[in-house]
Amino acid sequence: MFRFAHPDYLYLLFLIPALILFFVLSNYRRRKQFEHFGNSQLIKQLMPDASIARYYVKFWLLLGAVTLMVFLIAGPQFGSKLEEVKKQGVELMIALDVSNSMLAEDITPSRMEKSKQMLSKLIDELRDDKVGLIVFAGDAFTQLPITSDVNSAKLFLSSISPGIVSTQGTAIGAAIDLGVRSFGPKAEAGRAIIVITDGENHEDDPVGSAKQALEKGIKTHVIGIGSPQGTPIPVENTSNSFRKDNTGNVVISKLDEQTCQRIAEAGGGIYVRADNSNSALKIITKEVNKMSKAEVGSKVYSEYEEQFQSIGWIVLALLIAEFFVLERKNRLFKNFRLFAIDKKKGGLL
Repeated sequence: MFRFAHPDYLYLLFLIPALILFFVLSNYRRRKQFEHFGNSQLIKQLMPDASIARYYVKFWLLLGAVTLMVFLIAGPQFGSKLEEVKKQGVELMIALDVSNSMLAEDITPSRMEKSKQMLSKLIDELRDDKVGLIVFAGDAFTQLPITSDVNSAKLFLSSISPGIVSTQGTAIGAAIDLGVRSFGPKAEAGRAIIVITDGENHEDDPVGSAKQALEKGIKTHVIGIGSPQGTPIPVENTSNSFRKDNTGNVVISKLDEQTCQRIAEAGGGIYVRADNSNSALKIITKEVNKMSKAEVGSKVYSEYEEQFQSIGWIVLALLIAEFFVLERKNRLFKNFRLFAIDKKKGGLL
């Protein structure tokens, strides 16, 4: 497939007709000036070394070079063929809690935003791995199927908010079960599920789900987000307004570290609590790097390849030719006529 990296430069091709018109007008004016000196045949005899043909050749060589130069700066490229790229990596499913309690601001700027920031940095470290994304609250949904295109995972982060899952709650077990089903057939690459949650108000059996995942060779790591002391949950799009329970009391959301630790222990993984530093991210990244890596193949589009080199050589050749073609005939070769006509025999010499 062919394309130009900078197609806007192709508008410079509109200069080509202008250059041709300028050359025609200049040639016409030049011929008129010669006519003022006298008979054109007589002037030709007085200037035997002058060559009109060479004058035209120099112009067309230069025009060809300018035209190709426009295509050169437009950046011609070939590529975009489908090919299989194999990488050494692991397979990860990330389960992100998007319940309303994740709006709490006991960690800067909020539990939700801090989680997304950590995910973005973690994904940057997973260039050779496969990654998928699950969001959960009262239920769990696959936001991004497991893929080696880690850039896609970052694109989905911006659209994540508590409103993305209508059923509120904290179904950690459902998220782990969905993560297990999201992996393909058994592979040699290490597999793990990373759960990011405050662990509060869990509605199912996340410990049992983590145990079942471990039996299938899938570890479960947990990142606790928030503080054990807790904080009120702000109401979105309001100022100084907090969520209240049925009795009118302000709800205080606390990080349930005990539940998070039990899930990680049952899943053969680690538990780490996130704070305003990047220490939790470093610990999780270190655990991921310990996992066994294997060849991971995926279909991707290859990069476009620059094709300016060949055009550049042609431009250089045209400019060199234009430089060595003189407007006056070379006296050393004036008697050499490769296509001269033999008037006696009526044919080429």
